[in-house]
Amino acid sequence: MATAYDIIIRPIITERAMSGAADKKYVFEVAKDAGKIEIKKAVEEIFGVKVASVNTLTVPGKEKRMGAGRPGMTKTWKKAYVQLAADSKTIEFFEGMV
Repeated sequence: MATAYDIIIRPIITERAMSGAADKKYVFEVAKDAGKIEIKKAVEEIFGVKVASVNTLTVPGKEKRMGAGRPGMTKTWKKAYVQLAADSKTIEFFEGMV
């Protein structure tokens, strides 16, 4: 049984991700085996907000050189776009970044 903190790994803080924060849309890196319902419950538990929808996508790893021309791969990870309900409060973690 994974805890909420095992499901939500970290927030994604980029210019593109922060542009959606004004519309209560946030982006998180999540566990690869987490489902949408688990992500929704984890965000609601950690931040005390009401989630309207969750969209997920798997970001494939890229091929990189690992010295002396030997190929290697970066890790594959999962990203979740979380849309909060209109009557929900904003996530305080992102307050000063918008």
